[in-house]
Amino acid sequence: MYDLQIIKDSAEKLGFEYIENEPLSKHTSFKIGGEAQLFITVFTLEQLKAVVRLCKENEIELFVLGKGSNLLISDKGMKGVVLTLDGDFKDISVKENKITCGAGVNLARLCNFALDNSLSGLEFAFGIPGSVGGAAYMNAGAYGGEMKDVVTLVTHITREGEVVTLDKTQLDLSYRHSVYKTSDDIILFVTMELENGDKSDIKAKMDDFMDRRKTKQPLDFPSAGSVFKRPQGNFAGTLIEQCGLKGKTIGGAQVSEKHAGFIINIGNATCEDVLNLVKFVQDTVKEQTGYFLEREIIHIERN
Repeated sequence: MYDLQIIKDSAEKLGFEYIENEPLSKHTSFKIGGEAQLFITVFTLEQLKAVVRLCKENEIELFVLGKGSNLLISDKGMKGVVLTLDGDFKDISVKENKITCGAGVNLARLCNFALDNSLSGLEFAFGIPGSVGGAAYMNAGAYGGEMKDVVTLVTHITREGEVVTLDKTQLDLSYRHSVYKTSDDIILFVTMELENGDKSDIKAKMDDFMDRRKTKQPLDFPSAGSVFKRPQGNFAGTLIEQCGLKGKTIGGAQVSEKHAGFIINIGNATCEDVLNLVKFVQDTVKEQTGYFLEREIIHIERN
C-alpha cells in the first residue's frame, strides 16, 4: 500500500476532498468494485495540477473516474489515488453554436443544455449514462451518432502537469476509440460544434431515443451498457441471442433477457462473475458462429 499522508496533508490547504477506503461499487453503474485506498474530489484546475504533481513525485498510481458507466473494477479495489472531477469541471457555456463543458458534466445535462439553446447534434447521447470526458475518451455513440460528429476541441492535462488542447484532427476518433485510450492524459474540457435547430424537433428526437432505450435495454438493473463492440457485419446482441445465451447466469451476473448485448448485475455480482460470463459468451459465440466478440467495457485490475 502507498503512504498517502503527503496528499492528505495537502487537502485542507488546497481545498480538495478525500475519503479513505471508499467502495468503488458506489461509483460505478455496475455496482461492482472494491475499495479505493484514497478517493479524491477536485474542484479546480489548480487542485488537479497539485494532485497530479504529488502523485508523480511520490510514484503513486492515479486513476481518474468519471461516471463509472463503462467500467468493471476489480473486487480487490485500487491502491493509490482514484480521482473524480467536480466544481469547475461541471461548468457548461455556449457561444453561438459551440458548447464548451467540463469533463465531469453528465451527458444528460449536456443534452438538455443543448436543447435549451436550440442546438442539434447531441440527441444521440441522451440517455448514455456517462460523463462528457468519458464520452470523448470512448468516442461514445448510439443511434447513428458519435462524439466524433460534434467534438472539435479537447483540453487535457499530462501527467507532467502541462495543459494541452487538441483539435479534431489530432484526436484519432474512430469506433469506440480516441487518442486518450493510449495515453495517461486527463481530459479536462470538451468543445462541441452543433447546428441550430428547432427546439420541438430536438426534443422529439431525444424523447424517441430515450423511449427506445427504455423499451429495449435492461435499465432496471445495474450494468455497464453494451458489453461487446459491434462485430463487422453483425450485432453482438443478435449473435449472443442466436446462441441461446439470453438469461445465462454465472454467480450474480446474467446475460440480460431483455437485450443480449448487456450483462446485468442481478444481485451482488462480483467482478469475477462478470469476467467469467464474458469469457463464456465469447467462447460460445466463437464456437457456434465464428465471430469473436471484443469486449467494449473496460476492466480495471489494479491492486
